[in-house]
Amino acid sequence: MVSTDRLLAFAAMSFLLIVIPGPSVLFVVGRALAQGRRAALITVLGNTLGAYALVVAVAFGIGAVVERSAVVFMTLKLAGAAYLVYLGVKAVRQRGSLHATFTAGGPAQGGLRTLWEGFAVGVANPKTIVFFAAVLPQFVDRAQGHVIAQMLLLGLVFNVIAVASDSVWGLAAATARTWFARSPRRLAAVGGAGGLAMIGLGVTVATTGRQT
Repeated sequence: MVSTDRLLAFAAMSFLLIVIPGPSVLFVVGRALAQGRRAALITVLGNTLGAYALVVAVAFGIGAVVERSAVVFMTLKLAGAAYLVYLGVKAVRQRGSLHATFTAGGPAQGGLRTLWEGFAVGVANPKTIVFFAAVLPQFVDRAQGHVIAQMLLLGLVFNVIAVASDSVWGLAAATARTWFARSPRRLAAVGGAGGLAMIGLGVTVATTGRQT
């Protein structure tokens, strides 16, 4: 199975990606600002279920190919790194529009609908899709076999970290709703910093990790 050093390295890389405000975090915070803690935490659960659905899809769809082909692995890695940089540049350019995203909400709605919408955002999050397709295979030890099982385990680690991080974002936003939502400048700073961090992560993905 996955060695301890690979598991810790993957956890560190996952943490770097997760703490960067992306579509899922923005959605969770938007729910917190508009509807409070309960909606935020239900959204976190939905996001997590969506993200793990991606893990399963990647593990069964890409795992076997990556196990046999270093060329396919390198192609996925570089394409994913390039897309992370693109998302980072886009986030920096659009940082001024975050105020509308954070404050968009509406009336309170049922828990199942909130859960479903969180799932939809989690499963369609481009940052997470790219991470699982391009980064997750780097931490699989093909010599140990059981590639799919290793991916599922690593994906579980990612989601545990995501639940903790996104919950903190949601609870913090719910606690500071008025202060946080009324300042476009503060939100623009969050978006700009997140974009720069995502660019850095893309460069890191391209230049590090196993090569074969």
